[in-house]
Amino acid sequence: MTGGAPGTVRPGGRTARVRAAVREATLAELAEHGYAGLTVDGVAARSGVHRTTVYRRWRNPDGLIADALELAAAEPWPVPDTGDLDGDLRAIARLVLTGLTDPAQGPVTRAFVLAAAQSAAAARSLHAFLARRLEQAAAVVERAVARGEAPAGTDAAEVVRVAVAPLYYRVFVTGEPVDRAAADRAAASAAVAARAGVLVR
Repeated sequence: MTGGAPGTVRPGGRTARVRAAVREATLAELAEHGYAGLTVDGVAARSGVHRTTVYRRWRNPDGLIADALELAAAEPWPVPDTGDLDGDLRAIARLVLTGLTDPAQGPVTRAFVLAAAQSAAAARSLHAFLARRLEQAAAVVERAVARGEAPAGTDAAEVVRVAVAPLYYRVFVTGEPVDRAAADRAAASAAVAARAGVLVR
């Protein structure tokens, strides 16, 4: 295959299986070794895909990261619909909490963030992934505005940012413990701010 972005493949059949195997190997290598230790050779060995194939399709660690995030963004994501803003934001904050602290998901999430701090290409891929998730999550605030729970003109994306930012701050800046209570407090604060009109554009 020539041309196209790193990791661009035709869907279905053997190509899809190869892409999935490389993606799983990339996540495992990132979790174990971080961005600095992520290599095409390591991913090829772990995935069982011939190194020539991996080099041809993904080229370098940034290509591997970009494709892993592209696949993740395309997967179904359970946007909450509890019927009220507080419940929806709490559910979103708990989803983020799981992504940051779950024994399986947490190391991968942290590795992606650290990779973005070291590589401009990885940062672009992560930003695109997070922008997609933010767009999906903002729907809960838009529904709340339609129900009259928050004023017209509320910045839906900013409400979600307020609900989850404290969790990232604890994990990546202060190193403080983060748990369900912290997630629920952050979500409640965002809901209060939204209803008060603090986050109107």
